[in-house]
Amino acid sequence: MIKTLLLLSIIVLLCAKCSENKTIKATSKSAQFILPELPKKIKFAGTEYNLNDLDIQEKLDRELLTNIYYQSATSQIIKRSKRYFPIIEKILNEENIPDDFKYLACIESALIPQAESPVGAKGFWQFMPETGAEYNLLVNDEIDERIDLSKSTKAACAYLHKAKDTLKDWLLAAASYNRGLGGVKRDMKWQKSTNYFDTEMNIETGRYVYRMLAMKLILEAPEKYGYNIPEKQKYAPIKTKTIKVSKSINNIAEWAIQKGVNYKIIKKLNPWLLKNSLHIKKHNYQILFPTEDENLRPYSSNL
Repeated sequence: MIKTLLLLSIIVLLCAKCSENKTIKATSKSAQFILPELPKKIKFAGTEYNLNDLDIQEKLDRELLTNIYYQSATSQIIKRSKRYFPIIEKILNEENIPDDFKYLACIESALIPQAESPVGAKGFWQFMPETGAEYNLLVNDEIDERIDLSKSTKAACAYLHKAKDTLKDWLLAAASYNRGLGGVKRDMKWQKSTNYFDTEMNIETGRYVYRMLAMKLILEAPEKYGYNIPEKQKYAPIKTKTIKVSKSINNIAEWAIQKGVNYKIIKKLNPWLLKNSLHIKKHNYQILFPTEDENLRPYSSNL
């Protein structure tokens, strides 16, 4: 009896091992490791750039691979792009900034409204407080307009126009968003270079434009790089209406309930509001609310 049980146990173990090996082989066979074929040319802001150079190819390859295999972050950028790109694209068009600069916002903040860097840059376009003030973004204890998508995008457009007027090239303007106008001009001057690809810059700026180009390639053709995200899983734009506020609100949570929503919903649509109060001095404010037919409402109203 004992020998029979021992024999049966060995047979079960062997079957399990065989099944495991088959699973491993099947998984190995079906797994795909994407090594992207790099383009020989890329068009950015209306200009076509030749990418045949060995150094350019390797730098672009690095950023493509980094973003392709940073699946959780890149998947979320693709999902958020459906919500935020229509707003960004509209403002870029109105401000005469090339549409491709929406990819700069992707690498700056991953399209996270409250994104904050270790040095204090905030929002979709990662403005520092002093730079935000220079471009008329109000920051105080109660509000931070660097987190306001519309206002910060307009501020970014103003900077990019200034950079383009100074550097005479959109790609250099993009590099200056990271390096600063002065830094780009100094690097080009002592190296006697005339374009981004011929200019050696610090490590971060040296990767910066390639990261933006890699993000453009991925978001323009996500399936090509292994991202098959169904449209229904992407974050749809939220239908909103605007309420003009010209009087101070001492308690936004109570005010929101009176308006049929709650503080959480107000914060989701208006992340630039920092506290539970809004004291009006010189400015009027536009606060976004979900429309009545939008699927964004207090949980208790669904019970």
